[in-house]
Amino acid sequence: MSFPTTPIAKLTGHAGIVHAVAYSSGAQTYILTGSSDRQIRLFNPSKAPPTSVAPTQSSQRPAGLVNKYTAHGYEVLSIDVNTENDKFVSTGGDKTVFLWDVQTAQTIQRWSGHAGRVNRGVFGGEGDSIIATGSFDGTVKIWDTKSRAHKPIMTLSDAKDSISDIAIHDAEILAASVDGRLRSYDLRTGMCEVDVIGPSCTSLSVSKKGTEVLVSSLDSTIRLMDRTNGELLKKYTHDAFLNKDLRVRSTLGLNDSVVVSGSDDGMVFAWDMLEGTCLHKFKHSEMSEVKATTAAAQAKGKKDVVSAVAVCERRREWCSGGGDGNVVVWGLGT
Repeated sequence: MSFPTTPIAKLTGHAGIVHAVAYSSGAQTYILTGSSDRQIRLFNPSKAPPTSVAPTQSSQRPAGLVNKYTAHGYEVLSIDVNTENDKFVSTGGDKTVFLWDVQTAQTIQRWSGHAGRVNRGVFGGEGDSIIATGSFDGTVKIWDTKSRAHKPIMTLSDAKDSISDIAIHDAEILAASVDGRLRSYDLRTGMCEVDVIGPSCTSLSVSKKGTEVLVSSLDSTIRLMDRTNGELLKKYTHDAFLNKDLRVRSTLGLNDSVVVSGSDDGMVFAWDMLEGTCLHKFKHSEMSEVKATTAAAQAKGKKDVVSAVAVCERRREWCSGGGDGNVVVWGLGT
């Protein structure tokens, strides 16, 4: 089956690095984006052709923009949408966890308690009854979405360094840490299993079956691990693939047939999951050649980073978020 390589939409308007991209649930018609400009935006990609240009101060809203969500005081680092598609959770540099109502663009709940930036927040439990968050403070906290309680119902503090990513599968919470460990917590038994990856871990993605986990780390290598025994199943590397300094997301996609990842230097890579061979590599900014008009977009020499990718489960489509403030949606084209 062919991998989608045609730019089909460009989502513009952020004035800083796009740290988070997430498809809506259900038909996955919409894409949420979160940026260092502290904004979250909801787009309909079908209304944003690949020739979209960045808006000027005097122009109307960017093509495909449906709504904006503003409450974060610092950069937005993660977004996760609930199954019912009416709420999403966002986390970021302000140490706060925000639960949003999609329609009203208002926050339903705000939780504080982390002592550092919150790198990731995800829904889990029956009926999305909990949110698990991982923070720079080295802890995983679990919050009850059904109550008005302001304190976490559980704090897991085994990591020796920042928690970079979180995933939930059934009754297990997986946490990747900068200490080079991948921890799996079974909430039914209270047991914690630890897999030593070695280099600092920046991202994780669990397979649909739940038997494998994909882990990115700061040695320019992505690893597929067997969750039952901790065995290394496959490595994904490339001479041009660079991830040594920045938090870069990788993910399984297209029914767990491919591995997709951004990089430190603006490239996006796709590997065959089983073979480990590189299928494609893209330069995100070639599709996104919009002149940066803000200092934020040019700050810290990070303009070329691609730190966020997401793959659509309903169509052969995926998206990449860049340091240029733009999100490119890739499909099969016509």
